[in-house]
Amino acid sequence: MADGVAADLAKRLARYGALLLEATRRVNLTAARTVDALVPHLLDALTLAPFVRGALVDVGAGGGLPGIPLALATAQRLTCVEAVAKKADFLGSALTHLGLEGTVRTGRAETLAHDPALRGTFLTATARAVGSASTVAELTLPFLAPGGVALLQRGAMDERERAAVAGAAEMLGGTLIEERQLAGERRIVIIEKRGETPGRFPRRTGIPTKRPLCYD
Repeated sequence: MADGVAADLAKRLARYGALLLEATRRVNLTAARTVDALVPHLLDALTLAPFVRGALVDVGAGGGLPGIPLALATAQRLTCVEAVAKKADFLGSALTHLGLEGTVRTGRAETLAHDPALRGTFLTATARAVGSASTVAELTLPFLAPGGVALLQRGAMDERERAAVAGAAEMLGGTLIEERQLAGERRIVIIEKRGETPGRFPRRTGIPTKRPLCYD
């Protein structure tokens, strides 16, 4: 896999990668079509591992990135939130095949984040490629308990987006505590949940994407 990845973890990641690539022949789960193309995505997911604080929720889980590699690396229980039934079916099968503790909830985050069984129950939330940083904050923070963190994988951010996500975090009961720079323009934006998210968030389906918080 790469230097710094333990042999046992590398084997489990390879098994997950094989499942993902095989399923992608039938369902569009990832743009990667070969092992070489997939490996950078797996390694990118692992950059979040040091910041995981507890039970994971992966919002818009798709093919399982970054949630499944993180669960493999940290042994934390994983809940995948995925609106597309075929993708959710793959996620459930992958959890079983990999022996991971977790579950899959089929539906939109805007709806499921209001479910008392899910709201305010996790210590780590991730989401990949679901919109602006403010949108991701609105779709993840309601799932978190106080003391939990939302880990946002981002590319380049201008001052407008940075200010918007910081403001959105405050509205949602959190605080932007760190922006960890990685190679190139990649970064991890870390938002800590400090209090309860007001009950009106997340807003109804599609609104967090169409009208991100704190943008003029």
